[in-house]
Amino acid sequence: MRRACSERLAVKFAAIVLCLATLPAFAQQSFQLWPDGAPGSERRHNEPETVKDTYVSNVHDPSLTVMRADARHANGAAVIVVPGGGHRMLVFQNEGVQAAKNLNRAGVTAFVLKYRLARDAGSTYSIENNAAADLRRAVRWVRAHAAEYGVDPQRVGIMGFSAGGELVSLVADNPAPAAQPRDAVDRHSARPDFQVLVYPGPLGVPAKAATGAPPAFIVAGSRDKCCMPPALGLYQQLVAAGVSAELHLYADTDHAFNVGQRGERISLQHWPDRLTDWLADGGWLVPRGDRPPEGVPAP
Repeated sequence: MRRACSERLAVKFAAIVLCLATLPAFAQQSFQLWPDGAPGSERRHNEPETVKDTYVSNVHDPSLTVMRADARHANGAAVIVVPGGGHRMLVFQNEGVQAAKNLNRAGVTAFVLKYRLARDAGSTYSIENNAAADLRRAVRWVRAHAAEYGVDPQRVGIMGFSAGGELVSLVADNPAPAAQPRDAVDRHSARPDFQVLVYPGPLGVPAKAATGAPPAFIVAGSRDKCCMPPALGLYQQLVAAGVSAELHLYADTDHAFNVGQRGERISLQHWPDRLTDWLADGGWLVPRGDRPPEGVPAP
């Protein structure tokens, strides 16, 4: 009897898995940023990633996972979400998918980035050259495919957590290396229209190109010895350079509070709401029309 029951349950479970596999994949399609292999990683093209619990490592084919906003309230804004993980792994669920879902609720289409990891075991990659290049390519890719996802190519932001915040600063607040376009995607600008840094690591701060940097939203915990100082330092530098910036430092809070899942402080549950407020106040959640978003220098 027990065996028969177990077999019936196994069959039902398999049917459920099959059903889920055949559901429309539109909410979470993934695309490699370089279909023929990332520059310098061609020999490891299509090598499987390592997934342990919800953490991802062994990334050699940088990719974007697309999470669309509901069509009923999608507004054309786009954000590339860059998970943290110390450049050893990617905190893909809590600092990627969950952040994307929050953005979706505000009508923003999100693209979660998997980038090459400079501190993964045996890695030959660098943060400045490879991981930052992956984020630049992601910005270009979203602009190149904007029409397919109902995205405004002039409202593309980047949002990074911890190590991902370092990449945001390297791309948004520091000069890009000179490079020749390899294909049509590379002909698009890699400069984001706005930036969101969530307890960002110190690499990239102080910024070398603060003047003219995109408007910034920065959040960290006041007790975060690693990442509160660069968050505060970057904010002060951007404001001094005339860049529109907003900073939130939460009392008695350390690192890695994600998008409110960790910790009991009510303020941390609601910090994503402050981001939505900032996006709305800046005009990023409405079509540009003839009025540029707040804080964007006139051409």
